[in-house]
Amino acid sequence: MINRYLFRMLLTGVIFSTVFIVPVFAQKLQLQDLKVEYMHHPIGLDNAHPRFSWKLESAQRGTMQQSYEIRVAATLSDVQSGKNLIWESGNVKKDESIQVKYAGPELKSKTRYFWQVRVSDNHGNTSKWTAPEFWQMGMLSPADWSAKWITTFVGDTLLGPSPYFRKSFVAEKSIKSATAYITAHGMYEAYLNGKKIGADFFTPGWTSYNKHLLYQTYDVTQLLKNGGNTLGLTLGDGWYKGYLGFGGQHSYYGKQLGGLLQLEIQFTDGTKQIVQTDESWKYQLGPIITSDLYNGENYDARLELTGWAENGYNSSTWKDVAVVPAGKELIEASISPLARKHEEFKPKQIITTPKGETVIDFGQNLVGWVQFKIKGTKGTIVKIEHGEVLDKEGNFYTANLRTAKQLVTYTLKGAEEESYEPHFTYQGFRYIKLEGFPGKPNPDDFTAVAIYSDMKPTGTFTTSNPMLNQLQHNIQWGQKGNFVDVPTDCPQRDERLGWTGDAQVFSRTASFNMDVAGFFTKWLKDVQADQLPNGSVPFVIPNVLGDGSSGSTGWADVATIIPWDMYLAYGDKQLLSNQYKSMKLWVDFMTQKSTDNLWNTGFHFGDWLFYHPDDDSDGRAAITDKYLIAQTFYAHSTQLLINAAEVLGNEEDVKKYTSLLADIKKAFVKEYVTPNGRLVSGSQTAYVLALNFDMLPEGLRQQAADRLVANVKDYGNHLTTGFLGTPYLCHVLSRFGHSDVSYTLLLQETYPSWLYPVKAGATTIWERWDGQKPDGSFQTTGMNSFNHYAYGAIGDWMYRNMVGLDTEDSGPGYKKITITPEPGGNLSYAAASLETLYGTTSAKWTIENNVFMLDVVIPNNTTATIKLPGAASASVTESGVALSTAKGISASAADGTSLKVNLGSGSYHFKYNR
Repeated sequence: MINRYLFRMLLTGVIFSTVFIVPVFAQKLQLQDLKVEYMHHPIGLDNAHPRFSWKLESAQRGTMQQSYEIRVAATLSDVQSGKNLIWESGNVKKDESIQVKYAGPELKSKTRYFWQVRVSDNHGNTSKWTAPEFWQMGMLSPADWSAKWITTFVGDTLLGPSPYFRKSFVAEKSIKSATAYITAHGMYEAYLNGKKIGADFFTPGWTSYNKHLLYQTYDVTQLLKNGGNTLGLTLGDGWYKGYLGFGGQHSYYGKQLGGLLQLEIQFTDGTKQIVQTDESWKYQLGPIITSDLYNGENYDARLELTGWAENGYNSSTWKDVAVVPAGKELIEASISPLARKHEEFKPKQIITTPKGETVIDFGQNLVGWVQFKIKGTKGTIVKIEHGEVLDKEGNFYTANLRTAKQLVTYTLKGAEEESYEPHFTYQGFRYIKLEGFPGKPNPDDFTAVAIYSDMKPTGTFTTSNPMLNQLQHNIQWGQKGNFVDVPTDCPQRDERLGWTGDAQVFSRTASFNMDVAGFFTKWLKDVQADQLPNGSVPFVIPNVLGDGSSGSTGWADVATIIPWDMYLAYGDKQLLSNQYKSMKLWVDFMTQKSTDNLWNTGFHFGDWLFYHPDDDSDGRAAITDKYLIAQTFYAHSTQLLINAAEVLGNEEDVKKYTSLLADIKKAFVKEYVTPNGRLVSGSQTAYVLALNFDMLPEGLRQQAADRLVANVKDYGNHLTTGFLGTPYLCHVLSRFGHSDVSYTLLLQETYPSWLYPVKAGATTIWERWDGQKPDGSFQTTGMNSFNHYAYGAIGDWMYRNMVGLDTEDSGPGYKKITITPEPGGNLSYAAASLETLYGTTSAKWTIENNVFMLDVVIPNNTTATIKLPGAASASVTESGVALSTAKGISASAADGTSLKVNLGSGSYHFKYNR
């Protein structure tokens, strides 16, 4: 105990010692990480009922929230004092701490609100009111827009060049705040007084532009000056007008670039000034000759408009803009993380290839661009090509890009030193080839910058096996490179489309690695927007391939799979509700196309890129009947619709679709299963899908799993599955008692396997199991991406089975955590952590000298069920205390060999001999 004299000295800071002793009087219960709609102090929301989330911080085990209070006000002082409140929840006796809806009076457009929260827990503690947080509403009505669409001239335009727009104005009064609302047909970069507005790139992002267009909201108070100011806006072709899709398609959404900007300035005297795009703006063409997503950027530095977005610039030669009518599309607030700069890479080596090419290797296949510095004679043209791999001879290779050029062309202006980075394009690359570069390239002058949607990393995974750690690295970088505003199939060739099949197989893995709640919420709106009236879902979202390219099983099921996966990951009932109509339409489409509950019509991709030997004279290709696959996904989507209906309380739909599901499974058994339980397609994928989706009667399931194991062994302990079978393969093996076979497949190093590319030096996931063959040659150039995340779906098994970190369906968002580790593969440890909406949860198992140890962390306001493998008859300790006497922990037999432990929040260490 601290005596009074010492206590007084500590309070006053009067203590003379090399160690300043600080007494611990910290509050037992605190709150942290306050968010509105998954974001910290967001501005520009158009959700009429924003949702609040917070995390409890307490050192006491088993902490659960008992109640919460929220208060909202229009000013900082009012919320702090608790006066003039717009809304207060009162003391709500619930343990909800995520996605708690605002339930006050109607919120006003473009208005900032302040909020606080305090909670009480089950230990009798009450937190203080949190420090005030804020959010700001966006444009809630089309009438809020007074800005006009501006462009260069009315009529068709060629691809490029990029127009530059400017407007000077005066802010004569004392500035309180300033907010810019911006969008474009095409991509935009906006500037205020020469400074870029925001840290985002490729804005306004890619949506189904013919249905809705997003705008961004930026607080530009710090960029604005009393007196003279200048706004600047430059546009690029982007997804709106550039090359997109196949066959040289471009200008899919429109032929004319346009910009829309509204700057609203609030003065300290309560008055307001609006500066907006209109007839008063001027434009000029500049150094960006062309800038295209597939083909790169052509930049002529001799044409730079130095100071064009600053005061004092001479714009006498600039032209008047044209004002054009607004389109029919809705303009909505941006709801997802936008693309930003992230990791940077310096050259690993500069190579002279056998062909004499100058090539720089950055050591990582990434998506973004290269910044460089350069000196040389005015008019010198430098070309930089981007590629993913070198060929077997060590030469630069781009044949797999098909028609995409991925070329940056830079014309020097002849300055002492010039620096450059692209604007409206990105490349997928590890290597660049320099052509026409003056002098010897200095590695210090080149930096590769990774650009992807600004998703917070949430998950970690490590093991004692370095190759598995590299596999996890590759999975994460496959996600980073392909999550650039939409989930694309690949980031380098002339495609880069939002393929629905790829996205759905990877979505659960994606939600572990990063916070993808906002990312998928935005994209699912386009799934619903582009869904056909009959319920069919296009192959790609946004749909740029036409309505005829839709309805394939395993691809269109994105309408049911990702909403449910996101509900499990984040407990987001609103997202599920928003997508419910789309889910139902897709299931009803399949029903309409079925006869006697059997869906055996239409085009289907099937088990895309399954194992297929070049010389298949003995029937070794793992072909799976496409209609068998269709029937299994028909059942799966119906089950997910039932799940959603139960969560949303739609009892009539539960009854209707439960009956339908039984009929779908009966039809499957009748059509595709022999009386002895053999499937008409004997492939791994056939058995995996039939078992994972419970298509077989209980009595036939184990023998089917045994047939699957026999098939794996028949292929020399290799998988043969494609896009649709691979995500579920190891899950099924583990479920039916063959976890050892899962490990055998995971650790297989020869083709086809997950570790074959790792052993070949891959730094991302490949599109094909053998994108580069053992002899160094490549698969067909028509389809051979080296950054394609679909096969990275194995990550889901690694996290949820190897380490065992998962959430219960009845407690989504990790409200009810399960940890059921499956040790194996001669690993000495495996560990994973996940930053959930409640806090960090983690698990690590270690085996040393036949002693099994499990360390787990359970966040506050959650509970967990732990399964200790092989512990049913063991003497288990927790943090050195016999489990039987540990407080707040209950244990019971889980099965013949395991022990089930129920516990609350806290850190735990279990140990026992196996």
